[in-house]
Amino acid sequence: MLRFTVPGAPVAKGRPRISTRGGFARAYTPQKTVAYEGLIALAAEIAMCDAPQYAGPVSLNVTAVFAIPPSWSKKRQRAAQWHVGKPDGDNLLKAVGDGLNGVVWKDDSQVASARIIKVYGETPGLTVEVEAL
Repeated sequence: MLRFTVPGAPVAKGRPRISTRGGFARAYTPQKTVAYEGLIALAAEIAMCDAPQYAGPVSLNVTAVFAIPPSWSKKRQRAAQWHVGKPDGDNLLKAVGDGLNGVVWKDDSQVASARIIKVYGETPGLTVEVEAL
């Protein structure tokens, strides 16, 4: 099993943006998404330690830890557990899947089982676990 952590606030996969140049439409991924997927890929590459990519089906478990807003009351901060706001869990999984393409597996279509947990905590980050099925 492969396990690694990406430090910092989790970033979800952004929607593609459309621009026109010379009368032609062009779709592109927002820079914030590209940068975060690169951070995920870097953390995964370090964790892989030159191990071969997973060849078959895999299980993906992601735990996203978000900072507790300082504007909340002390009582609400102590009770904070589950993060139910934005970003959506499925968009977080998309960012992780795309970030791991070509590093941990050939393509994220190999993910046969996926689970996302969104919680509040003191240290924001993303913990990723990949296991062969």
